[in-house]
Amino acid sequence: MRKGMRMAELRVTGRVASGGFAAGPVTVFSTGGGAIRGAGEPVAEAQALRDAIAAALEQLWDLAANVGSDGADILAFQTAMLEDETLSETAFAAIGAGVTADRAWRAALDAEIGGYEAADDVHFKARASDLRDIRDRVAGILSGATTEPGPPAGAILVGEDLTPSRFLSMDWSGGGGIALTQGSASGHVATLARARGVPMIVGLDLDLGGIAQRADALIDGASATLTIEPEAATRDDFAARARAAKTSRSAADEFRTRPALTADGTPIAVCINIADPAEVETLDPRICDGIGLVRTEFLFGDKHGLPDEETQYQAYRRLAEWAAGKPVTIRTLDAGADKPIAGLTLDHEANPFLGMRGIRLSLAKPEIFRTQLRALCRAAAHGAVEIMLPMVALPRELELARSHLDEALIGLQAAGVPCRRPELGIMVEVPAAAITVDAFDAAFFSIGSNDLTQYVMAAARDSDAVAELNDPSHPAVLRLIAQVAAYGARVGRKVSLCGDAGGEPRFIEALLAAGLRALSVSAAALGSAKEAIARVNIGGLG
Repeated sequence: MRKGMRMAELRVTGRVASGGFAAGPVTVFSTGGGAIRGAGEPVAEAQALRDAIAAALEQLWDLAANVGSDGADILAFQTAMLEDETLSETAFAAIGAGVTADRAWRAALDAEIGGYEAADDVHFKARASDLRDIRDRVAGILSGATTEPGPPAGAILVGEDLTPSRFLSMDWSGGGGIALTQGSASGHVATLARARGVPMIVGLDLDLGGIAQRADALIDGASATLTIEPEAATRDDFAARARAAKTSRSAADEFRTRPALTADGTPIAVCINIADPAEVETLDPRICDGIGLVRTEFLFGDKHGLPDEETQYQAYRRLAEWAAGKPVTIRTLDAGADKPIAGLTLDHEANPFLGMRGIRLSLAKPEIFRTQLRALCRAAAHGAVEIMLPMVALPRELELARSHLDEALIGLQAAGVPCRRPELGIMVEVPAAAITVDAFDAAFFSIGSNDLTQYVMAAARDSDAVAELNDPSHPAVLRLIAQVAAYGARVGRKVSLCGDAGGEPRFIEALLAAGLRALSVSAAALGSAKEAIARVNIGGLG
């Protein structure tokens, strides 16, 4: 195409990773690094690699300190991997044989990435992007690559793939979108994009070399379409669709501050999910019926190590006081699987989602578990704090946890520390717990639809290949949900759902039909969830 000529409209369709509409100038980005290093003495090259790894860790820690808890969780995995000396053993061996630090590092990480990509387990496959992120960051430091200037505000980023740390380093407050020829609709970047409302499309059949920088582009997250240099009629249609979507969001927002009622007046409790206490600072507690899930992993990913009792107590107390008497259901540490924590979780488990995670890990680390329980008992003196145990599969696990709670409470009382015994409930996310729910002497039950669905359907929740199977509205999943809800109603114990399905309007009628009368959703989904509830007629459900 000659300079100054406008290219014809190009429209390509991929897969939606994050919905929404975006219009702006194209920024085509690459994943390349800096220049190749010259050869040096092995001792100097080894030290250069150590220094680069240390610098990369500092960068990740600094970045984690300035992003939301979801991003910090992802970066915590990368720092844990980078701190693992086994990751760099092969590189240091190659350096000893005369290979330069950058070549040795890339070769070692490429081999590791290849192993992850070839794994049968989809969770390992998903981690390949994190390893590529680590590889490029350290390699860039070694080669002296300068940091690329950020894209202009509102730009449409077009490229092969985008790493999590690169996404987190960008300012999305001015709009913009992402269009990738590779990428994943269920990977880390897609999760981050959805949380921040950044439209994202993946799997585009697109020649990146034929796209001019700064060309105009549109992303339609409803139809998974990227249009470059759109014609006037295309722009008009896009604008109309974007306005309609905005109107729909505005209508949902009007429900945000209202009580949740079905069309025939049945009240539904709608709480919010929280991953970091900072999230409530801009929220009015009157918009919800409390906090249905507090993910405590945000406290355990800090570079300074595991949090002490006082640090945890202050964080939990902050939430209890914000809720002003409404329930605050705090989940004990759910480490493991896709949430590794250096020095706590096991390394290189064959199948981490079926391994040492949740309550299993807490019971195996009793001192860490009791520290958290003590902090929770102290916070309960300031509000309606409830304790929820993750990944419970056996009644014995609940009883062991109760014994630890008794011990924590007795210790606090003996020391004269203000405290209160919180109600102790469980998450129902393991099919065994759902099937035998009547065997669990729990004060309440909260259904984790994400894990329950993937375990029932044997379909990983972060795998595009089996995305259609990972359906919380499948009759098998709904039957288990209905069984738990019916048991709770029969014995007078609260049953709620805190997984992603509760915030998806298309699932809400089915969830209410299954007998649920309490949901916990992200704060961003409050309005749309309440609007969907208002359309349901409980009396008319079959």
